[in-house]
Amino acid sequence: IGVGLVGFGLFFVLFGILLYFDSVLLAFGNVLFLSGLVFIIGFRRTFTFFFQRPKLKGTSFFLGGILIVLMRWPLLGMLLEAYGFVTLFRSFFPVAFGFLGALANIPVL
Repeated sequence: IGVGLVGFGLFFVLFGILLYFDSVLLAFGNVLFLSGLVFIIGFRRTFTFFFQRPKLKGTSFFLGGILIVLMRWPLLGMLLEAYGFVTLFRSFFPVAFGFLGALANIPVL
């Protein structure tokens, strides 16, 4: 369920961006993404991930961007969210790129 919610959240965010920053789709995508993250790793681990001392700056930008999108300022909110997302998940990007690089070495039938 969690992976599906995160996938639909990313879909709605991308679809909201393609439709010239539609604030309703962006807000719905943000809510789905966060709820999917809670379903995947649990409420307590999600809370401790977002509110670790070194990640408070990224959390404040990410959650502040969601709040600004909900207040119908989608462009500014998405810029804040993007900065917060990159700051929060900075340590995850090398792992993800390493996994994608390993997929390129799989032989094709």
